[in-house]
Amino acid sequence: MLNIVCQPPAMTLKSKFKTFYKNLRISLSANENPLFMAYYRHFYKPKSGSLSAFLSEYSLSKKGDFTVIQIGANDGITNDPIHKFIKRDRWKGVLLEPQPAVFHQFLKKIYKKNKELHPICAAIGRGDGQQKLYKIGFSEMRWATGLASFSKEKIEELFENGIVEKNCQKFGIKIPSDPSERIGFEMVDVISPNTLIKKYKIDKIDLLQIDAEGFDLEVISIFDIPNSKPGAIIFENVNHSAAELSKCYQMLTENGYQLKVIGRDTLAMLNPTQEFEHFFQKTI
Repeated sequence: MLNIVCQPPAMTLKSKFKTFYKNLRISLSANENPLFMAYYRHFYKPKSGSLSAFLSEYSLSKKGDFTVIQIGANDGITNDPIHKFIKRDRWKGVLLEPQPAVFHQFLKKIYKKNKELHPICAAIGRGDGQQKLYKIGFSEMRWATGLASFSKEKIEELFENGIVEKNCQKFGIKIPSDPSERIGFEMVDVISPNTLIKKYKIDKIDLLQIDAEGFDLEVISIFDIPNSKPGAIIFENVNHSAAELSKCYQMLTENGYQLKVIGRDTLAMLNPTQEFEHFFQKTI
Protein backbone atom coordinates (compact mmCIF):
# COMPACT_ATOMS: atom_id res chain seq x y z
CA MET A 1 0.00 0.00 0.00
CA LEU A 2 1.04 3.61 -0.45
CA ASN A 3 2.84 5.07 2.54
CA ILE A 4 0.92 8.35 2.21
CA VAL A 5 -2.63 9.46 1.54
CA CYS A 6 -3.17 12.62 -0.46
CA GLN A 7 -6.33 14.36 -1.62
CA PRO A 8 -6.38 14.73 -5.43
CA PRO A 9 -5.86 18.28 -6.72
CA ALA A 10 -8.67 20.22 -8.32
CA MET A 11 -8.74 19.42 -12.03
CA THR A 12 -7.99 22.16 -14.54
CA LEU A 13 -10.03 22.49 -17.75
CA LYS A 14 -7.13 20.98 -19.69
CA SER A 15 -6.84 17.96 -17.39
CA LYS A 16 -10.62 17.47 -17.49
CA PHE A 17 -10.54 17.39 -21.29
CA LYS A 18 -7.60 14.95 -21.31
CA THR A 19 -9.45 12.70 -18.87
CA PHE A 20 -12.61 12.82 -21.00
CA TYR A 21 -10.67 12.08 -24.20
CA LYS A 22 -8.76 9.22 -22.58
CA ASN A 23 -11.93 7.64 -21.19
CA LEU A 24 -13.60 7.96 -24.59
CA ARG A 25 -10.72 6.23 -26.37
CA ILE A 26 -10.62 3.48 -23.76
CA SER A 27 -14.38 2.91 -24.11
CA LEU A 28 -14.20 2.80 -27.92
CA SER A 29 -11.28 0.38 -27.83
CA ALA A 30 -12.57 -1.84 -25.02
CA ASN A 31 -15.91 -2.26 -26.77
CA GLU A 32 -14.23 -2.53 -30.19
CA ASN A 33 -16.44 0.16 -31.65
CA PRO A 34 -16.87 -0.57 -35.41
CA LEU A 35 -15.71 2.91 -36.49
CA PHE A 36 -12.70 2.76 -34.15
CA MET A 37 -11.69 -0.66 -35.49
CA ALA A 38 -12.37 0.26 -39.13
CA TYR A 39 -10.05 3.27 -38.90
CA TYR A 40 -7.06 1.16 -37.86
CA ARG A 41 -7.89 -1.70 -40.22
CA HIS A 42 -8.53 0.31 -43.37
CA PHE A 43 -7.41 3.93 -43.09
CA TYR A 44 -4.50 4.24 -40.65
CA LYS A 45 -1.17 4.90 -42.41
CA PRO A 46 1.92 5.31 -40.18
CA LYS A 47 4.69 7.70 -41.18
CA SER A 48 7.34 6.07 -43.37
CA GLY A 49 10.42 5.00 -41.39
CA SER A 50 8.72 5.46 -38.04
CA LEU A 51 8.52 2.93 -35.24
CA SER A 52 4.81 2.56 -36.01
CA ALA A 53 5.63 1.80 -39.65
CA PHE A 54 7.96 -0.99 -38.55
CA LEU A 55 5.38 -2.40 -36.13
CA SER A 56 2.68 -2.30 -38.78
CA GLU A 57 4.78 -4.12 -41.39
CA TYR A 58 6.18 -6.59 -38.88
CA SER A 59 2.75 -7.42 -37.51
CA LEU A 60 1.23 -7.94 -40.96
CA SER A 61 4.15 -10.18 -41.95
CA LYS A 62 3.09 -12.65 -39.25
CA LYS A 63 -0.38 -13.05 -40.78
CA GLY A 64 -2.36 -13.08 -37.55
CA ASP A 65 0.16 -15.12 -35.55
CA PHE A 66 1.92 -12.48 -33.47
CA THR A 67 2.98 -12.91 -29.84
CA VAL A 68 4.02 -9.97 -27.64
CA ILE A 69 5.32 -9.57 -24.12
CA GLN A 70 4.95 -5.98 -22.94
CA ILE A 71 6.71 -4.78 -19.80
CA GLY A 72 5.17 -1.61 -18.36
CA ALA A 73 1.84 -1.52 -20.18
CA ASN A 74 0.34 1.17 -17.91
CA ASP A 75 -3.23 2.03 -19.08
CA GLY A 76 -2.76 0.23 -22.41
CA ILE A 77 -3.45 3.17 -24.71
CA THR A 78 -1.87 6.51 -23.71
CA ASN A 79 1.49 6.89 -25.50
CA ASP A 80 1.37 3.15 -26.16
CA PRO A 81 3.08 2.24 -29.46
CA ILE A 82 1.51 -1.21 -29.83
CA HIS A 83 -2.14 -0.77 -28.83
CA LYS A 84 -3.47 -0.10 -32.32
CA PHE A 85 -1.72 -3.17 -33.73
CA ILE A 86 -2.88 -5.44 -30.92
CA LYS A 87 -6.44 -4.46 -31.77
CA ARG A 88 -6.05 -4.41 -35.55
CA ASP A 89 -4.22 -7.73 -35.92
CA ARG A 90 -5.44 -9.64 -32.83
CA TRP A 91 -2.07 -10.15 -31.15
CA LYS A 92 -1.54 -12.84 -28.54
CA GLY A 93 0.67 -12.71 -25.49
CA VAL A 94 1.03 -11.08 -22.08
CA LEU A 95 0.95 -7.43 -20.97
CA LEU A 96 2.44 -6.65 -17.56
CA GLU A 97 1.49 -3.64 -15.43
CA PRO A 98 2.39 -3.79 -11.72
CA GLN A 99 0.27 -0.89 -10.42
CA PRO A 100 -3.08 -2.35 -9.25
CA ALA A 101 -5.09 0.85 -9.63
CA VAL A 102 -3.94 1.39 -13.22
CA PHE A 103 -4.32 -2.29 -14.08
CA HIS A 104 -7.88 -2.71 -12.81
CA GLN A 105 -9.20 0.68 -13.90
CA PHE A 106 -7.80 0.65 -17.42
CA LEU A 107 -5.59 -2.15 -18.76
CA LYS A 108 -7.79 -5.08 -17.73
CA LYS A 109 -10.86 -3.43 -19.24
CA ILE A 110 -9.34 -2.30 -22.52
CA TYR A 111 -8.44 -5.84 -23.57
CA LYS A 112 -11.46 -7.67 -22.22
CA LYS A 113 -12.45 -8.81 -25.74
CA ASN A 114 -8.97 -9.99 -26.72
CA LYS A 115 -9.22 -13.58 -25.57
CA GLU A 116 -5.66 -14.68 -26.39
CA LEU A 117 -4.09 -11.61 -24.79
CA HIS A 118 -3.46 -11.74 -21.04
CA PRO A 119 -3.03 -8.52 -19.05
CA ILE A 120 -1.53 -9.35 -15.65
CA CYS A 121 -0.93 -7.17 -12.61
CA ALA A 122 2.75 -7.83 -12.05
CA ALA A 123 6.25 -6.66 -12.84
CA ILE A 124 9.00 -8.76 -14.37
CA GLY A 125 11.87 -9.91 -12.16
CA ARG A 126 14.55 -12.54 -11.78
CA GLY A 127 12.35 -14.51 -9.38
CA ASP A 128 8.73 -14.71 -8.29
CA GLY A 129 7.62 -12.67 -5.27
CA GLN A 130 7.03 -9.03 -4.39
CA GLN A 131 9.03 -5.83 -4.66
CA LYS A 132 8.69 -2.21 -3.61
CA LEU A 133 7.60 0.09 -6.47
CA TYR A 134 8.22 3.82 -6.02
CA LYS A 135 5.89 6.39 -7.55
CA ILE A 136 4.77 10.01 -7.51
CA GLY A 137 2.99 10.23 -4.17
CA PHE A 138 0.42 12.94 -4.86
CA SER A 139 -1.07 12.18 -8.29
CA GLU A 140 -2.65 9.22 -10.10
CA MET A 141 -2.72 10.95 -13.49
CA ARG A 142 -1.20 9.10 -16.47
CA TRP A 143 1.98 11.18 -16.50
CA ALA A 144 2.56 10.30 -12.83
CA THR A 145 1.78 6.57 -12.98
CA GLY A 146 3.99 6.34 -16.06
CA LEU A 147 6.99 7.42 -13.98
CA ALA A 148 6.77 4.60 -11.41
CA SER A 149 10.09 2.82 -10.89
CA PHE A 150 11.79 0.22 -8.72
CA SER A 151 14.51 2.80 -8.12
CA LYS A 152 13.71 5.54 -5.60
CA GLU A 153 16.76 7.41 -6.91
CA LYS A 154 15.16 7.55 -10.38
CA ILE A 155 12.05 9.19 -8.92
CA GLU A 156 14.19 11.66 -6.97
CA GLU A 157 16.00 12.57 -10.20
CA LEU A 158 12.65 13.37 -11.82
CA PHE A 159 12.07 16.02 -9.16
CA GLU A 160 15.64 17.32 -9.44
CA ASN A 161 15.65 17.67 -13.23
CA GLY A 162 12.27 19.41 -13.38
CA ILE A 163 10.23 16.66 -15.08
CA VAL A 164 7.72 16.49 -12.23
CA GLU A 165 7.49 20.27 -11.92
CA LYS A 166 6.84 20.62 -15.67
CA ASN A 167 3.94 18.16 -15.54
CA CYS A 168 2.50 19.70 -12.40
CA GLN A 169 2.49 23.14 -14.01
CA LYS A 170 0.81 21.71 -17.11
CA PHE A 171 -2.07 20.24 -15.11
CA GLY A 172 -2.33 22.80 -12.31
CA ILE A 173 -1.02 20.51 -9.57
CA LYS A 174 0.86 21.80 -6.53
CA ILE A 175 3.92 19.84 -5.44
CA PRO A 176 3.66 19.16 -1.68
CA SER A 177 6.02 21.27 0.40
CA ASP A 178 6.64 18.28 2.68
CA PRO A 179 9.28 16.10 0.95
CA SER A 180 7.85 12.97 2.60
CA GLU A 181 4.64 13.42 0.59
CA ARG A 182 6.34 13.62 -2.80
CA ILE A 183 7.32 9.97 -3.25
CA GLY A 184 5.10 7.02 -2.34
CA PHE A 185 5.47 3.30 -2.77
CA GLU A 186 3.50 0.08 -2.88
CA MET A 187 4.42 -3.59 -2.82
CA VAL A 188 3.73 -5.20 -6.20
CA ASP A 189 3.80 -8.77 -7.49
CA VAL A 190 6.84 -9.88 -9.48
CA ILE A 191 7.00 -12.78 -11.94
CA SER A 192 10.06 -14.31 -13.63
CA PRO A 193 10.26 -14.88 -17.41
CA ASN A 194 10.40 -18.65 -16.89
CA THR A 195 7.18 -18.65 -14.85
CA LEU A 196 5.52 -16.27 -17.31
CA ILE A 197 6.41 -18.35 -20.37
CA LYS A 198 5.32 -21.63 -18.77
CA LYS A 199 2.09 -20.28 -17.27
CA TYR A 200 0.87 -18.67 -20.50
CA LYS A 201 2.32 -21.33 -22.83
CA ILE A 202 4.40 -18.89 -24.87
CA ASP A 203 6.37 -20.79 -27.52
CA LYS A 204 7.87 -17.71 -29.23
CA ILE A 205 8.27 -13.99 -28.61
CA ASP A 206 7.78 -11.91 -31.74
CA LEU A 207 8.13 -8.67 -29.79
CA LEU A 208 9.49 -7.78 -26.37
CA GLN A 209 8.14 -4.27 -25.77
CA ILE A 210 9.68 -2.47 -22.78
CA ASP A 211 8.82 0.83 -21.09
CA ALA A 212 10.18 0.46 -17.58
CA GLU A 213 11.40 3.96 -16.64
CA GLY A 214 15.12 3.38 -16.35
CA PHE A 215 14.74 -0.38 -15.74
CA ASP A 216 14.73 -1.27 -19.45
CA LEU A 217 18.27 -2.61 -19.67
CA GLU A 218 17.72 -4.70 -16.55
CA VAL A 219 14.61 -6.19 -18.18
CA ILE A 220 16.68 -7.12 -21.24
CA SER A 221 19.20 -8.80 -18.94
CA ILE A 222 16.44 -10.63 -17.04
CA PHE A 223 15.06 -12.07 -20.29
CA ASP A 224 18.42 -13.70 -21.14
CA ILE A 225 18.26 -12.60 -24.79
CA PRO A 226 20.86 -15.09 -26.14
CA ASN A 227 18.51 -17.90 -25.10
CA SER A 228 15.01 -16.38 -25.32
CA LYS A 229 15.75 -14.73 -28.72
CA PRO A 230 12.74 -12.39 -29.20
CA GLY A 231 12.18 -11.58 -32.87
CA ALA A 232 12.28 -7.87 -32.05
CA ILE A 233 12.88 -5.74 -28.97
CA ILE A 234 11.83 -2.13 -28.42
CA PHE A 235 13.13 -0.29 -25.36
CA GLU A 236 13.81 3.24 -24.16
CA ASN A 237 17.38 4.48 -24.65
CA VAL A 238 17.06 7.33 -22.11
CA ASN A 239 17.72 7.23 -18.35
CA HIS A 240 20.75 4.96 -18.85
CA SER A 241 24.45 5.73 -18.69
CA ALA A 242 26.38 5.70 -21.97
CA ALA A 243 28.46 2.75 -20.71
CA GLU A 244 25.38 0.68 -19.81
CA LEU A 245 23.73 1.40 -23.14
CA SER A 246 26.89 0.58 -25.09
CA LYS A 247 27.24 -2.75 -23.26
CA CYS A 248 23.62 -3.64 -24.06
CA TYR A 249 24.03 -2.69 -27.73
CA GLN A 250 27.17 -4.81 -27.97
CA MET A 251 25.40 -7.84 -26.46
CA LEU A 252 22.51 -7.48 -28.90
CA THR A 253 24.70 -7.10 -31.99
CA GLU A 254 26.83 -10.07 -30.93
CA ASN A 255 23.64 -12.13 -30.83
CA GLY A 256 22.50 -11.25 -34.34
CA TYR A 257 20.38 -8.15 -33.74
CA GLN A 258 20.45 -5.07 -35.94
CA LEU A 259 19.73 -1.82 -34.13
CA LYS A 260 18.07 1.47 -34.98
CA VAL A 261 17.60 4.44 -32.68
CA ILE A 262 14.24 6.12 -33.26
CA GLY A 263 13.96 9.07 -30.90
CA ARG A 264 13.77 7.90 -27.30
CA ASP A 265 13.42 4.27 -28.39
CA THR A 266 15.83 1.68 -29.73
CA LEU A 267 14.56 -0.99 -32.09
CA ALA A 268 16.46 -4.27 -32.22
CA MET A 269 15.53 -7.00 -34.72
CA LEU A 270 17.00 -10.48 -34.88
CA ASN A 271 18.52 -11.21 -38.31
CA PRO A 272 16.18 -8.95 -40.32
CA THR A 273 14.94 -10.45 -43.57
CA GLN A 274 15.22 -8.46 -46.80
CA GLU A 275 11.78 -6.88 -46.38
CA PHE A 276 12.91 -5.16 -43.16
CA GLU A 277 16.48 -4.21 -44.09
CA HIS A 278 15.42 -0.69 -45.09
CA PHE A 279 14.62 0.08 -41.46
CA PHE A 280 18.25 -0.55 -40.52
CA GLN A 281 20.15 1.15 -43.34
CA LYS A 282 21.74 3.50 -40.80
CA THR A 283 22.67 1.02 -38.08
CA ILE A 284 24.31 1.78 -34.75
